[in-house]
Amino acid sequence: MVFGPASQLGVALFEDTAPFEWWPGRSDEDAEATIRAAYRQVFGNAYVMESERVTVAESQLKLGEISVREFVRRIAKSDTYRARFVDPCPRYRSIELNFKHLLGRAPDGFEEMKAHSKILDEEGYEADIDSYLDSDEYQENFGEDTVPFYQGYKTQTGKKMVGFTHMFQMLRGASSSDCKGSLSGTSPALNKLVIQETPVAIVPPSGGALGGWSFQDTPVGARTRHGVGASAEGKVYRIEVTGYRSNVVNRVSKFRRSNQVYIVPFEKLSQEYKRIHRQGGVISSITPL
Repeated sequence: MVFGPASQLGVALFEDTAPFEWWPGRSDEDAEATIRAAYRQVFGNAYVMESERVTVAESQLKLGEISVREFVRRIAKSDTYRARFVDPCPRYRSIELNFKHLLGRAPDGFEEMKAHSKILDEEGYEADIDSYLDSDEYQENFGEDTVPFYQGYKTQTGKKMVGFTHMFQMLRGASSSDCKGSLSGTSPALNKLVIQETPVAIVPPSGGALGGWSFQDTPVGARTRHGVGASAEGKVYRIEVTGYRSNVVNRVSKFRRSNQVYIVPFEKLSQEYKRIHRQGGVISSITPL
């Protein structure tokens, strides 16, 4: 399920575009579309020049000699990928981008990031790329013939809600890129947030509430106790709901209410989120206080 209206969150294009799947025997046009989609996904929507393309792997894909998954592997191990997302970036920035580019989501916790850091230390960069692409998760979601796609902006069974909010810290609409369109640049976007398991505000990519794409998180840490309702750990969040519309089908008039704001301790965040959606509300932001 997508969190709120896709058009307001900048993910409408991802939601409306079917996954790219290709196998030997399809047309050259289908092959080119698949190749473009793979570059766009693995390079975080950044422009790739002709000289930077892995042309040998492209030919092998078209001839049916390698699968889409193997083609993605060749891109992620290319010198161009390393020059953009590995060499100039701190380790944890590179790791969080690998999660986004290869699995379509943000890291689900600091333990995941530490596990990949250990692989980098003990086995090297190429082995770490293999660990994403040879994982059960990759196989279950994309298999051999589907280009990876963003899925972390949807609520997912078995995944933490905190990781779901983190994906919006990294994914700011179809027109942004991970090279020049990210406020984080080469700095980690999630490092302390993942370590502390701290959710972040979810805001529109531009022109919306709280400053849109240029929104910066409050300098006041979410672990500080603020006001009534703080949990033992002192983490409290402000949920703003744009309005309610009755979910009852057989009703002559559907009711709407103006924006509502709820102050919720961290341990009740998921419960409140479900309650609001059951009542037909649309959450516009979740902000740490």
